[in-house]
Amino acid sequence: MGGAAAINLGSGMEKKKIDDYEPIPIPHVRVDRFGFVIQELNDSPDGLTKNRSACQYAREERRIRKWRKMIGIGGSDWKHYVRRKPHVVKRRIRKGIPDCLRGLVWQLISGSRDLLLMNPGVYEQLVIYETSASELDIIRDISRTFPSHIFFQQRHGPGQRSLYNVLKAYSVFDRDVGYVQGMGFVAGLLLLYMSEEDAFWLLVALLKGAVHAPMEGLYLVGLPLVQQYLFQFESLARENLPKVGEHFTQEMINPSMYASQWFITVFSYSFPFHLALRIWDVFLYQGVKIVFKVGLALLKYCQDDLIKLPFEKLIHALRNFPEDAMNPDTLLPMAYSIKVSKRLEELKLEYEKKNGKPAEEPKGKQKHLLLKMH
Repeated sequence: MGGAAAINLGSGMEKKKIDDYEPIPIPHVRVDRFGFVIQELNDSPDGLTKNRSACQYAREERRIRKWRKMIGIGGSDWKHYVRRKPHVVKRRIRKGIPDCLRGLVWQLISGSRDLLLMNPGVYEQLVIYETSASELDIIRDISRTFPSHIFFQQRHGPGQRSLYNVLKAYSVFDRDVGYVQGMGFVAGLLLLYMSEEDAFWLLVALLKGAVHAPMEGLYLVGLPLVQQYLFQFESLARENLPKVGEHFTQEMINPSMYASQWFITVFSYSFPFHLALRIWDVFLYQGVKIVFKVGLALLKYCQDDLIKLPFEKLIHALRNFPEDAMNPDTLLPMAYSIKVSKRLEELKLEYEKKNGKPAEEPKGKQKHLLLKMH
C-alpha cells in the first residue's frame, strides 16, 4: 500500500470522501454466523448457523430477555444490578454474553462507556486533525488483520478504514505506545461489535486501566508486560502441571515460543472466533487472569499428548491445538476451576524484585484525560 492508500484510509471521517467512495463489488461468498468466509463445507461447525430446534430458540430468547432486564435501557440498570447481584452477573458472563448484546455489555463491563461519555469529541479530534508517526506501519498491517473476515477483506473498504482510524487515533492519544502489530487484532475484534469511537475508548479502557490493571505494557518498547506474564505463566505451568513443566525443560521449550500471542492479542489472533469471544466476555469482566487460566487448561487438556512429543512436533502442537481442545463448553469450565489470583500476585512481586518495577503509570498529557476515569 503506497502513499495514495494513506489518503484514502486516513480520510475515513470526512463525509464527502465517504459519499464519493464507490465500493468494489465482492463476489458472493459463504460466511459463518460471525462473518468469516467458509473455506470448505465442513469448516468450523461451531461457527456455522446450526439448525436449532424450537426448544433451543426459546431458551436463547429467555436468556436474551434476562440479559436485557439486567442491563436496562441503554445500560441504565447495569451498575445497580452488578452491585446487588455480583454472583449472578459473574455466572451469566461465564456462560457467554448473548451475541446481540455483546457490544453494549463489553462497553459496560470494561468502563469504556463512561470514558466515552466524559470525553465528547476527543476521538474525532484525534482521527481528523492529528498526525501519527505510525500511519505507514498501520496501513501496511491492515490487510493482515482478520483477512478471512468479510468486513476487513475489501481493500480501503469500510472495515479497513475503521480499523485504520481506531489504530491511528490510539497511536496519537498515547504516543508512548504508538502502534504495535498485535493491536490490530484487538481493535478488529472490537469493531465487529461496536462503532469506531466505542472501540477506541474500549482500547483506552484496557490499556490505561479503567477497571483492571493497565495493559499498555503489552505494547511498550521491549514489551515489559508480556515478559512479566510469560514469567508468571511458566511458573504456574510448572506448579500446576509438573510433568508438562519437566518435559518442556528437557525439550528447551519456554512460553515465549508459543504463548506471547495469547497475551498480546488475548487469544483473538489464532483461536477459533467462537472461543475467543467467550474468553473476551470473561476477560473484560475479570481481567487478564482468564488468559492464564485458559492457557493452563489447554496444556492440561492436551498434556498426555504433549509429554510424548519431541521439540519440533511440540512447537507445532502448541501452535495448533486439536479441535476438541478448543470447545468452549469443555475448556472454559476447566479454566474456571484453576485458581491463580493469589499466586499471580506473588509471582508479580517476585518478577519485579528480580527485574525492577515496570513503568505502568500513564505519562504526560494523557494523565489529565484519564483522571476522569476514576
